[in-house]
Amino acid sequence: MSILVSNIRLPFDEPEALALAQARRLTGLDEAQAAVSRVSIDARRGRIFRVYTVRLDAPVDEKAFAEKLQMPFVRYKPDEKAAVPRGKKRLRHRPVVIGLGPAGLFAAYTLSRHGYEPLVLERGGDLDARDRAVQAFWKGGALDPDCNIQFGEGGAGAYSDGKLTTRIGDPLCDEVLKTLAAHGAPEDIVKKAKPHVGTDILKDVVRSMRREIVRNGGEVRFRTPLTGVDVQNGALRAIRAAGGEVACERAVLAVGHSARDTFVALHQNGVYFEPKAFSVGVRIEHLQSEIDRALYGKYAGHPLLPPAEYNLSRRAGGRACYTFCMCPGGVVVAAQSEEHTVVTNGMSYHERSGKNANAAIAVSVDPKDYDDGTPFGGASLQRQIERAAFAQTGSYRAPCQRVGDFLAGKPSKAAGAVRPSYPIGVEYSAATASLPAFAQDMLRDSLPFFGGKLRGFDAPDALLTGPETRTSSPVRMTRGDDLFGRGCAGLIPCGEGAGYAGGIMSAAVDGIRAAHRIMEEFRPIMD
Repeated sequence: MSILVSNIRLPFDEPEALALAQARRLTGLDEAQAAVSRVSIDARRGRIFRVYTVRLDAPVDEKAFAEKLQMPFVRYKPDEKAAVPRGKKRLRHRPVVIGLGPAGLFAAYTLSRHGYEPLVLERGGDLDARDRAVQAFWKGGALDPDCNIQFGEGGAGAYSDGKLTTRIGDPLCDEVLKTLAAHGAPEDIVKKAKPHVGTDILKDVVRSMRREIVRNGGEVRFRTPLTGVDVQNGALRAIRAAGGEVACERAVLAVGHSARDTFVALHQNGVYFEPKAFSVGVRIEHLQSEIDRALYGKYAGHPLLPPAEYNLSRRAGGRACYTFCMCPGGVVVAAQSEEHTVVTNGMSYHERSGKNANAAIAVSVDPKDYDDGTPFGGASLQRQIERAAFAQTGSYRAPCQRVGDFLAGKPSKAAGAVRPSYPIGVEYSAATASLPAFAQDMLRDSLPFFGGKLRGFDAPDALLTGPETRTSSPVRMTRGDDLFGRGCAGLIPCGEGAGYAGGIMSAAVDGIRAAHRIMEEFRPIMD
C-alpha cells in the first residue's frame, strides 16, 4: 500500500532525485521512502519535460492521509497483487497450452510456477530454429510456413519492438513487467510509461521463461501444430496435434492472429468463431533524425532523450486511420506465414539505434466490408491483399513508394533521402495497390492530416512499403464469463488469435487469466 503523487513535471535534463524531493514536499512526508513509479516524456508545445509519478511509503494510515490531503494529484494505491487461486478438484490429465506466443507463454509460465506441469504445443521451432528460418528466408531462401515471423517460440511478439504499452489498466500488468524483468528485460520497464524491451533482449527473456516452465515440470513440444479438438457433449475431451491425440479436460488456445489453417480446423470441430474488425495498411518510414527534430526541436539528438516516437489517429466517414506499432530506430520486416504472399511488419532492437523510424499506418476494416457468409471473410481479405502484393512484384519483394508520389497518384521509380529497410528488397511502384479502394482513399486523405500534427510526416521522401495486414485477428472465438469457448467447456480461447488482446501486454495478461481459470477450479498436479 502506497501514496502516489502524479504529474510532477520537471525539465527533461533535471535529475530524478528532484522529483522524489518534490513529492515529499508536496505531501509533507519528508521522511517517506520514495521511488519513481512511472515516468514519461512530454514534448508538446515546444518544451520538453519528464513527467513523474512517485510512490511514497510512510508510517501513516496512507489511505486516510491521502483522503485528508484532498489533492487531485495525490492518491492512495492499495496492494493490487492478484491472489493465487487454488481449486479443489483433481485433474485427470495435465492442462495443455497451445501456442507459445505472449498469451501461451504467460499461461504456461503461471501454471508451471504453481505446480500444474502444463504440456505446451507450438507449431514452430524454438527461437534458435526461428532465427535460422527467418534469416534464410530474408536472404532469398524458401519460406517455412510453420516457422517464421508469425509462428514459433515467442510468437509474433518475439520479432517486434518488444513494446509493452497497453490501455487495459489491469493490475496484472505489473506482474507481467516484473516477470519480464526477472528474466532479463531491462529493470526500468517497471516504471516507464512506454516500456519496451527490444527484439534482441526479448528473445533471451522468452528463452529464460521457457526454461523455467520446463524446470517446474512442464513440457514444451516444438514443431507440433494443432490439427483439431475432440468435443463430446459440449465439453473438451482431447486435442489433436501432429503426433497424435492428447487427452485433456482443460486447454488454453493461444494460437496467434495468423493461424488461419488452425481456425478452419477448429471451426470444423465445432469451435465457434465470429468475424471481427481489424485494420490494413502499409508501413511508413522516415529518417529517425527527422522525427526527433519534429518532436524535440532544438533538443533533437540530446543524449538524455530517447529516440522520439509518435501516435497519430484520425476518424472520418465512420472509419479510422491511425499509426500503430511505431518502431523508433527500427526496420520494416518481411512477416509472411503463407507462400506467395507479401506481408510487412516492424521491428527494432533495444537501443533503437537504426537510421529509420517506421510505423504501420492502418485503416479500419469492418466485417460488413468483407462479409462472405462465413466467419473467415476477414482472413480471406487479408490473403487476397497479400497475394495481390506478391503478384504485383512477382516475388517476395515488397511494393514501395515515396509519399510524394503516392499523394500525386503516380508510381515511384526510386527512393529519395529515406532508403527502404525491408530485408528482402523492394520494387518501386504503387505501395497501396493491393489494398481495397476505401483503404487507399483513407490513407491519401490522412497523410496530409497527420503531417499537420507532426511536421514532416507527409514529407515527399518518406516511404510507404506494403502491405501490412496482420494488425490483429480477423476473428473472435467467442467465450463466456467462464472463459470457455462457446459450446466447448474446458477450452479457453486466449490472446490475440482469439480476439481478446492487442499486443504483448494485453495478451500476456489474458494468458495469466486463462491460467487462473484452471487454477481456481483444480488443485496442482502433485497435490
